[in-house]
Order: sequence, then structure tokens, then C-alpha cells
Amino acid sequence: MKDIQLYQQILGLVEPWRVESVTLKTQEREIEVRVGFAETPWGCPECQARMQIHDYEERRWRHLDSCQFKTIITARVPVVRCPTHGSQTVAVPWAEKYSRFSRLFERLAIEVMLECSISGACEILGISWDEADGIKQRAVKRGLARKQPVVMPRLCVDEKGIGNGQNYLTIVAQVEPDQTTVQYVEEGREQESLDGFWQGLTPTQLAGVEAVAMDMCEAYRQSTLAHLPGAATKIVHDPFHLVKGMNKAVNEVRKSEHRRLQAEGDDILKNTRQLWLYGLENVPAKHAQRFEEIWKINLQTSRAWMLKEVFRSFWLCDTVKKAADYFDRWYSQAIRSRLEPVKKVARTCKSHLNHILTFFVHRLTNGPIEGLNNAIQGLIKKAYGYRNRARFKTDIFFHFGGLDLYPAQ
Repeated sequence: MKDIQLYQQILGLVEPWRVESVTLKTQEREIEVRVGFAETPWGCPECQARMQIHDYEERRWRHLDSCQFKTIITARVPVVRCPTHGSQTVAVPWAEKYSRFSRLFERLAIEVMLECSISGACEILGISWDEADGIKQRAVKRGLARKQPVVMPRLCVDEKGIGNGQNYLTIVAQVEPDQTTVQYVEEGREQESLDGFWQGLTPTQLAGVEAVAMDMCEAYRQSTLAHLPGAATKIVHDPFHLVKGMNKAVNEVRKSEHRRLQAEGDDILKNTRQLWLYGLENVPAKHAQRFEEIWKINLQTSRAWMLKEVFRSFWLCDTVKKAADYFDRWYSQAIRSRLEPVKKVARTCKSHLNHILTFFVHRLTNGPIEGLNNAIQGLIKKAYGYRNRARFKTDIFFHFGGLDLYPAQ
């Protein structure tokens, strides 16, 4: 009797549900808690209309362990027949519909899976991979269903390469002061890949977007221009990708010049690739003397590097007008440099200048979503890759979607 009362309180059962028996199965290391009910009118789980019992279904649920023993809840659950929804198993208070686990067990499983791999969670919880995956999928479905349309002023758009070849995901993240959360994931990196995000927003949400950071992907730009009101002043091309382009240009100049000098017997640029990627203030002390000797020589690579350093200072301007004037001066030097890789980057920046200058209004970069991409790469390593795209997207939302994953108590 004391055991029955204890589990009645542990499960939080109220009428018409009650614990009928508690059985210890020592060999199976299980405790079976049998739950019954008093006769009462039942309602359809879908429409809540009052129904009479049509049949019964024997069900089992895994609950939190009791003193290191696996605890199983069993019950003969009534089945009602609704004229509108057909035969329905009535809802039980300790578990969600279709789940084989109690709400409390699912909460524990979700917390464990947020901290470790799914295989590690299976070992800790004593469940199969399929069972753990089912809990995760229900959690994400539950979280997405609970999401309310909210205004997202600052967004980042980026691509994430997966697997081998040209396989990509388009990811949209909301940037907030305390966190960055994934709001949208779609396959591919075409215009249509991003269209679905904009089309899913309400007019109020669209009007509330203040800035969208992205690289110079034309597909993303066209999608944003087509769907976001006033997008021309809201698109922010990410400084990181532009500086990365200049680093690449410097390296191309170095490789070309190194081949020419090496043919003349001069190895001054040998093993210097990494040095030219540093900013002047970041050159390691052990390389500082050699680098200073090299960059002061009138080499093409030195001139390309200096133009890269001047371009880095462009992002320190504090107003749009100062930035525009600074860029004009830098652009003039870059075009007159006679360094084709540098001139190519300069022309690219000139063609996208309107969306580059918006940075000095919104001060938004793709840094937050780049951090998310690194964390997503960690998921891939932890899972040893994903063969199923749907499960990959589920994992992204599970860990980085900022969703309310837990079952209602």
C-alpha cells in the first residue's frame, strides 16, 4: 500500500487515474507500475467531445529509474470512437500521444542529448538509437509548433557545406545581444533556397527587419531584394569575406612573383605564404625581423600587402561619408597598382559598394553565423557525418534553434 501511495505521488496522478499495483522484477531489474482508472465519461483527444469507451489498448511507457531499477508504467488505456476523428486512444497525463516514454523521461533524455552525442545518450539512458532519435524529432517538432511569429531586426544569411562536392545548406540566423539562433535551414544555395524563408514571414516581420548580413552571393542578394521591403539599404555585405578576398589576392600576387623570382634564382619569397596573411600588428615576434626586411623591399607582393592593410583600416571609419571617401582613395590606389588580383577585388567591391557602406549604418557582420557554422561542424564530427539530410536539419534546430523542446508538464 505504501508503494502504491508513493508512486501515486511520484507520477502526480489524480482521478480518474490511480496506481493499482507496484511489482518489483529483480531479474529484469525493473519496477512495473500498473495504472488503472475509475469509470468516467471520456473525451475525444482531438475535439474533446464526450464519448463512451469503444475498446482498450494495452500500453507501456519508460519512466525515470527508481533506485537504479528501470521503471515501466503500464496501463489498459480506453479507446473511444469519435464520429469526426474515428477511433482515438484517450490522452494519459504522464505521456504525450504516440510516445513510449513518460514526459519526465523525455525531459531527461533531451537534457542529456543536448550535452553529448546521441550514441552517448543511448548508453547513459539505456535506450536504442531509434528511440533517442524519436525523442529528438518529437522535441524539434514540438518546438517548431510552439514558435510564435516575432520581429527579427537583425539577421545573418550564410551557406554551410556538407559532405563532398557541391552540397550546401542555406542557413538564416537571428542575431540578438545574448544569443544567435537558427531560424531557417534549406538545402542548396540558390535563390529559391532563401525565398522560402522570406515567404514564410508575416508582413509585420518583414517590415521589422532592419539589417541582413551576407556575403556577396548574388542568389541571396536577389532573393532578399525580391521579398524584403527596402532591402537595398538593409543588405550588409560581410567585412570578413571582403578582407578574405584581399588576402586571397595577396597570395595570388605572391605566387606569381615567387615563380618569376625563382626562375631568376631568387628565393626571397620562399615559405612566406603565412606571413602575408598577418596584419602588421599580429606578426609573431619570431618572424618580425624577417618580415620587416621583406615587405620593405619594393616587391609586388609588398605593394599588394600594403593595399590589403589599408583596406583593413577602411572598416574603422565611423560614418558612411568618411567610409565612402576612404574607399574612393583606396580604390584609386588599387586600380593604379597594376596588380590584377587586387584590381579584381577592388572592382568587385566597387560594384557592391552600396551594400558595403551599409555596414557603417548597422554595424552587423556575419561573425555570429560563422560561429554557428563552426558549432554545426562540431555536430558533424560528433556524429561522424550525416547521410540523412532531414536528421541533419533536425539536429541543427535541436541544438541551435533556441526552441522550447520539452514536453508540457
